[in-house]
Amino acid sequence: MQTQEQQKCLSKLLDAEGAAYNHRLWEHEDRCLPDTRVQLRQKIMDWFEDPNGECIFWLNGMAGTGKSTISRTVAWDLAEKKRLAASFFFSRGRGDISHAGQFFSTIAVQLTRSLPVLRPLISKAIEEHFDILKQGLSEQWKHLILDPLKKVPAQSIQLVIVIDALDECDSKDDIQLILKLLAQAKCLETIRLRVLVTSRPETPILLGFRNLPGEAYQDFVLHNIPPPTVNQDISIFFRRKLSSIKSELKLSTTPWPDEPTIQRLVEKAAGLFIYAATIYRFIRDNNHAPEDQLSVILEEDHDTSLHSPTKHLDDMYTKLLQHSVVGNQIVHVDDYLAVQFRKVVGSIIILFDVMASKEIAKLLHLETISITLTSLRSVLNIPEDESQPVRIFHPSFRDFLLDSQRCLDSRFSIDLKETHITLFRNCIALLAELRQDLCNLREPGVSVDDIPEHIIQQYIPPHIRYACRYWFHHFQLGNPIQEDMDRILQFLEQDFLHWLEVLGLIREVPNGVLMVKGLELALEVR
Repeated sequence: MQTQEQQKCLSKLLDAEGAAYNHRLWEHEDRCLPDTRVQLRQKIMDWFEDPNGECIFWLNGMAGTGKSTISRTVAWDLAEKKRLAASFFFSRGRGDISHAGQFFSTIAVQLTRSLPVLRPLISKAIEEHFDILKQGLSEQWKHLILDPLKKVPAQSIQLVIVIDALDECDSKDDIQLILKLLAQAKCLETIRLRVLVTSRPETPILLGFRNLPGEAYQDFVLHNIPPPTVNQDISIFFRRKLSSIKSELKLSTTPWPDEPTIQRLVEKAAGLFIYAATIYRFIRDNNHAPEDQLSVILEEDHDTSLHSPTKHLDDMYTKLLQHSVVGNQIVHVDDYLAVQFRKVVGSIIILFDVMASKEIAKLLHLETISITLTSLRSVLNIPEDESQPVRIFHPSFRDFLLDSQRCLDSRFSIDLKETHITLFRNCIALLAELRQDLCNLREPGVSVDDIPEHIIQQYIPPHIRYACRYWFHHFQLGNPIQEDMDRILQFLEQDFLHWLEVLGLIREVPNGVLMVKGLELALEVR
């Protein structure tokens, strides 16, 4: 009975979907090949095993240098050694793993699995602080994690929390607070807890680490690894991956590719593993011959502009899009395909949550988006199962499309504000389709807890949920005109109560209150 009570109490903790290193979301993501990144992985293990080592290991590097692949590999290695305490893989635009709202709650859930002795301690903390999930991050860290760990009986055990892509957390203040709180693990005496953090070296994180005492963390800069070491790992990647394509397709060309070609690819990669991974996916595209795809990549660049840190990556993305999206189409078809690309892919890269392709199509009021997506499998993860979400492989693709100084082909450049306001208009149009008692319950006083989940999902599909949750966020980040103000007025007059009813059914009323307050402020400013 005591165990059942503990389970009931622990079940109240929120567990962010997709946070764990081994979640279904990351199943097809690469890990380091066995004989690559050897020295770096050993350096991380040495830090972990050193009893006098710093509490936090910060692995930082530019976009595309392989941070997530390394953190994923290390997490699997630690899990096999029974030394992984928890993991949280942040990802911008993917619901609960794009912000810190459920960060410490999720870490606490995973700690109860990796360290069962914590279960009664965390359960008791929840009982004593019944509203802990409504409290701030500092309180959640203190009561759900730090204090229970302090009460663990003394034992010679060392565990690691792996946090990937901290820079993709959507709040700069939360990023700095998380680092400050995690550094407190240094004071634990009964257990040794370490934290591996990966991120880009962006200002909020630099400031967060700068405010920590020097002995609290150790940092390692990925893009400072000597080029010969990185190039050797990338050449191993190309040899093995392209060899697998040759084997799968039974190509007769021998050797393919030859050594000079491998070296040209390595030079073009310029130390970026995301370049190598994207090229591999492009070459193995089932719709084209791999030799032809490889020749596209090997074409000489004619851009004489000044060299920038992302030039090779930008050239690659431009080539892939020109080849995959428009190809050799005649002009008017070329223009149509580019417009569809900006509408569909522009939406995908800025959505606040991932969605399946058929749901994205409904959100955009399109019959289908599969034709647009088919040729983009080198940069977008498009599952065969249409019920699974579409997502970008790497945030560098989003960064490229949203920066007109990098994406020089205007056919593919995405206007951030214009895309947000277009999504707002799509969302507000969907809200106009709501009605009273949308789920046909015919019982106004029924509790949402008594309504079968399949009924709610049947009548409130994902694209309607998305519109209800995020219409205001798109409005806030867009460039509205007077007609958009008129749309909001019409919504408030006709659909406001229907929207509140849906929020109640999907348990989003608190966010609805915040949206109303935000709307009031936004309209006052305007």
